[in-house]
Formats: sequence, structure tokens, C-alpha cells
Amino acid sequence: MRNGFFLLGIFTIFIISGILIAGCTQVSSSNQSMSTSATIPTITPTTPDSNSTPATDGTNAVVNANNQFAFDLYSHIRHVPENKESNIFFSPFSMSSALAMTYEGARGKTADEIASVFHFPTDNKIRRQQYYNINTGINQDDPSYRLSTANALWAEKTYYFLPEYIQTVQQYYNANATNLDFKNTPEDSRVTINKWVEGKTEGKITDLLPKDSVDPLTRLVITNALYFNGSWIMQFDPDETSEKDFTIASGEKVRVKMMAEEKSHIYFNYYENDLLQIVEMPYLYDDGKALSMLVILPKGDNLTVVDNSLDAKNLSGLRDSLKREHVYIYLPKYRIETQYDMNTVLEEMGMPTAFSPYADFSGMDGTRYLFISKIVHKAYIDVNEKGTEAAAATADVVELQSAPLTPPKIYSFVADHPFLFIIQERENGNILFIGRVMNPNA
Repeated sequence: MRNGFFLLGIFTIFIISGILIAGCTQVSSSNQSMSTSATIPTITPTTPDSNSTPATDGTNAVVNANNQFAFDLYSHIRHVPENKESNIFFSPFSMSSALAMTYEGARGKTADEIASVFHFPTDNKIRRQQYYNINTGINQDDPSYRLSTANALWAEKTYYFLPEYIQTVQQYYNANATNLDFKNTPEDSRVTINKWVEGKTEGKITDLLPKDSVDPLTRLVITNALYFNGSWIMQFDPDETSEKDFTIASGEKVRVKMMAEEKSHIYFNYYENDLLQIVEMPYLYDDGKALSMLVILPKGDNLTVVDNSLDAKNLSGLRDSLKREHVYIYLPKYRIETQYDMNTVLEEMGMPTAFSPYADFSGMDGTRYLFISKIVHKAYIDVNEKGTEAAAATADVVELQSAPLTPPKIYSFVADHPFLFIIQERENGNILFIGRVMNPNA
């Protein structure tokens, strides 16, 4: 099928902007002399063993931590009054990746709070090796889609950072380290970082760091970018898309462009119970990671019923319950762009110390003068019918089967009211992106 369904996801940039010196006048003379030395030592990091296996009880520790954080943050964002009827979209994995690099330099109460909010395994070997393995898998080339993640450190060129910190984030998180002149040219530094962001997101996220967000006191900016661009294995036919009603949270009906998949020979992984329906829609892939979108639809127009009952453990149970069924799918086209100031959110979730003068990031520089000044998360997703032609042969293996001799039961999945969606790695269930659609036209 030509010109079929295409998902374009420039799904997130997460920045820790401005880990600052808490008052330059407090820096000792010895540290002043230290800060004039090179920021980033010359290091040739060793490559972790991607085939090594940590302790059995920690095999999926990072995935479990990331998924738990995904639902914790989703719950927090949806309870913010101004978000009551808003679309939500973010990447928990992008956030946890950036904070994992930050956690490597945190100590004491600061580290304890970060680990608690993000559910990080405190075993360094397990945490580091698993992030390395996951990132390596994400960046594995696949001709059928584009999926990549990138980390970077941007350091004040006159400020001293501990070699062991730089080596750890380079070795396990593949974070490129670059010196910038925040002291004398903060605006040029901001532009440099924004250009990196724009490049890593194919131009979809521009000017992430607003004017004056970087200043002469900035000492370190930590960035993560996560990008995805892929097509469904089973593509929607644009000729089948039509105007339909979508009931938003207030009960009002809005007209949306509803895509339809009604082929008699196509099967999807599907499950339903008294509260919800869930369908898995896989993306075309060759030899890379198998990815899919889970669409979770409440029975009835009230998404709160699903929101209040769904967490990482329950999602795992739903995934295990999925079975190949004959399903007619009706899904609206939608585009969501979000930006979140994460300072207040993460403070309220349990890590206030990192943003205060009492922060301890001595694992970065050997001092107690650093704290986080700003965290920004921005994400973009476009679900539409533009894209490329898919190969039917791949679909045969994953989602097609011959029609049975007796007519199968046909389920109808009609996403004409608010729903939740998750983009995941199919093998381990790692949540890359999560969001909800309250109004496809918003």
C-alpha cells in the first residue's frame, strides 16, 4: 500500500541547564586555582562488555525503574489543574537518561532523592551496564526506521571537573563532552547547544534553551535527545480516513480525521476487560529493535478510570494478556507538542535538594558548590498518513495469518474519546514515550 500511515516522532529533548556555582565568592583560593585548569581531561574510555550479564535480580532493573518513573510522572502531570483536559506527551527514558548522568555525580541526600524519584538501581555495575546496553540497542541501525539517542555534556572551559566523572559518563552513557565559554560568551554557548538539539531532532525542536537561560554562572549543561521515525507494519489507507466525532472530556463532540483499518485478514495483539481495551500496533523493522505503540482505551468516555488503575505492574500484566485477534481499528490523526519546566515537578516528586544551595554534586567536581538551576523537557509527535511504502513480507511474519476456516470474532477498537498511548521496545517493555490524547485537534 502506497503512502500509508506514517508516524513521525521527534520525541524529546531533556536538558539540565545550569548546574551552577552557588556564589563565586564562596569558592576557596585553592579551588579558584583549580578552576583555571582544563575542564574536561583527555580520556580514552574503555568500552563496557555489552554481552556481560549483571546479577539475575537486576536483569531488567533499569527498564523497571524507567517504567515506574513513567507512570509516576504521568500521574503527577495529569493532576496539575491546568493539565486537566490537556494532551500529555513526554519521554520518561530521555529524562531518566539525563538524570542518570546527573546521579553519577550526586552524593549523600541529593543522590538518595534522585534515586528515589527515578527508582535507579543503586548498584553501579547494574545501572551503568544496563544503560549502556539499552542505548547501544536503540542506536542499532535498522533500514526500516530511524531510532537514535544521544547524550552530551557542555562544560565551562575554565571549571575543573573530576576525571572519573567525565570518564564514567563517556564510557557508560556515550556522552560527548565539549568545552564552552559560559563565563564570557553565554549567548554563543546557548546557540551552540540549541544547534546540537536541532540537529539531533532533524530540525523539529528549535530554540530549546530560551534567551538568558544560560548565563556566566553556568558550569554544566547535560543534554539527551531521543528521535524516532517509523511506519506501521499494517498501514492505514488514506482513502479510508473520514471525518468523525470525538468526544472530549467535557462531553463536547469535535470533528476529527479518523483513520480506519478494517481488513479481514489482519490480526493485532489485543485484550479487553470490563474497564478498557488495549491494542498493540507494531512498527516495521528489519534487524533492529522491534517497537510498537500500545493504545489503551477506556470503555466509556472517562479516561480517569484507566488513569487510576494503571501503573507499571498493571501494564506488564496487560502486555502478558495480549492475544492475536481480528480487530478493526479506528484511530484519529493527532499532533502533540509539549514543553515542561521540570524543576517544580521533580521537587514535588521528592528531589528538592538538587535544586537548593544544599545540593551535593561533589562527584562532579570535588566541591559542594554546584546545584541544578533549570530542567527543561520538550517533546513532539506527529501521527499522520504521510510517509513511505511498507514491505508486506515483513508483515507476514509478525502480524498476518491465513483466514481461519470458521469466521473469527471481530473486535472493534474505536478511539473516539480520550485515550492513553505508549511507545515501547517490544522485547523488554521499555517505555520510550508516553502520552494521552484528550483532543486530537488541540
